[in-house]
This record gives sequence, C-alpha cells and structure tokens, in this order.
Amino acid sequence: MELLVLNGPNLNRLGKREPEIYGTETLADIEARLQQLAASFQSEIDFRQSNHEGQLIDWIHEAEDRRMVGIVFNPGAYTHTSVALRDAIASVTVPVIEVHISNIHKREPFRHHSMLAAECVGQICGLGTIGYDLAVRKFLQQEKGE
Repeated sequence: MELLVLNGPNLNRLGKREPEIYGTETLADIEARLQQLAASFQSEIDFRQSNHEGQLIDWIHEAEDRRMVGIVFNPGAYTHTSVALRDAIASVTVPVIEVHISNIHKREPFRHHSMLAAECVGQICGLGTIGYDLAVRKFLQQEKGE
C-alpha cells in the first residue's frame, strides 16, 4: 500500500514561519513520524512539498496512475484560491483528505472557504500537525479493513 502526503506553498517553512500559529515542528519532523506510522501498517508514504501549483497538480494525477490508496493534502494558501487544484482532485478516483494545521475557520475571513473541500472525502483542521496522523491512519486502517 502506498499513500501520498502532499504539502503546498510555504509549508517548507514549518518550524520557522509563524510558530505561534503553526508550531515548531518542521516538515521533516512530520515526515519522519508519518513514515513510522506507515511502517506499522506495512505501508509506504511518498511525502512531497512544492510551492508550485502545477507541480502539485501533476503529483495528484500521478497518484492515480500509481494506484495510491489516498492523498493527504495540506494545500496551504491554495486552499482558498485554486480552482485548478479542485479540478485535479475531481479528475482522479484517489480519495483526498484535506489537512490544515491551524483552524482555517477561526482565522481571517478569506481563509474560511476551501475551494477543494467539496471534492475531498474529508477535512481536518485546527488540530496541529496531528491532523496528518489522523488522515494517514484513516486511509491505512480503511485499507486494512479496520
């Protein structure tokens, strides 16, 4: 089983960028934790980050071609602006869970709406980086029939 964890713009700055909102964990810290979680399910995670919308779209399409069991996606600011990412998610049969470290519904009004949520099987926000773990666990337990 293979799962894709995608991270959008500025998430490469985790641990440095606004720690009062996003915490002090780095993306490498999150990846290491998720790799251990996947290994406990005898599964693999392909963990990627890009600041470029087109690259994220290509990786979503590739997940379909690779028959991945799911995509855990923190689209960052593209959440609120990208019809192109919404359309990419709609174009594949791979289920997507949208993840946000902060509670987007308690922040600035422009962050309250997700362009992607309607095409995702679920959304986790406001639980810090543990939201990634919950989404990964959901996909892996589902595949194992748990």
